[in-house]
Amino acid sequence: MTNGDLSRRRFVVRAAQAATVMLLAGCDSLSRADWFPRLLGRAETLTRGVQRAITPRRAMAKEYTEADRSPVFPTNGNTDPEDPVYRALAANDFADWRLTIGGLVERPTEFSLAELRGLPSRTQITRHDCVEGWSAIAKWKGVTLSEVLVRAKPLPAARYVVFSCADPDEDGHYYYESIDFDDAFHPQTILAYELNDAPLPIPNGAPVRLRVERQLGYKMAKYVMRIELTDRFDHIAGGKGGYWEDQGYEWYAGI
Repeated sequence: MTNGDLSRRRFVVRAAQAATVMLLAGCDSLSRADWFPRLLGRAETLTRGVQRAITPRRAMAKEYTEADRSPVFPTNGNTDPEDPVYRALAANDFADWRLTIGGLVERPTEFSLAELRGLPSRTQITRHDCVEGWSAIAKWKGVTLSEVLVRAKPLPAARYVVFSCADPDEDGHYYYESIDFDDAFHPQTILAYELNDAPLPIPNGAPVRLRVERQLGYKMAKYVMRIELTDRFDHIAGGKGGYWEDQGYEWYAGI
């Protein structure tokens, strides 16, 4: 494969992604139109189809060097959850925090933060791309999601991994996200508990956040409290598989 081939492939992928992001502009008003959800669905199918045709789902996201790290990793969205249970956990340095894993699993499981830290870890320096228009490179350390899931023993019917989080919006709706098993078992998909060699700060999602390095930033849920394996998500919240997806964003946000 030549450098020219690679450039053309990257152009096609990024053009499809850019077209999709452009569709999201002004979605508050557009989402009220009957035709707009159908158009978004076709755009998502285009993006997913182009990426799968050009780049294998198991391909690795680019990793960078220490010298490439951004001076500051920005924060956005909810940076200090007001949920009283979360605040109590944070006040005790998350000593009582537990990550529960349930749903379509043979062995429902839970982990303390110390137990997660005791599992084999992965460290990676990657770039975060946000739909708000900024990017930053940072160093993340955490346990691979696959390492956690295999301990719960997914049942054959399980297709998706749903992450429930501790941060509500102003209307009391809690953030959640979902990914499929291709991304869940990707070697760079981790539950991160460190950012740039320090415990993950609260504004960045402490004590644990999801990193799915081949997807846009809104897929990387902060303040993860519970993981549920399921065969569908139409019965969860707005039924689209994530907080932002329920507002009209794509479920699949591959880069």
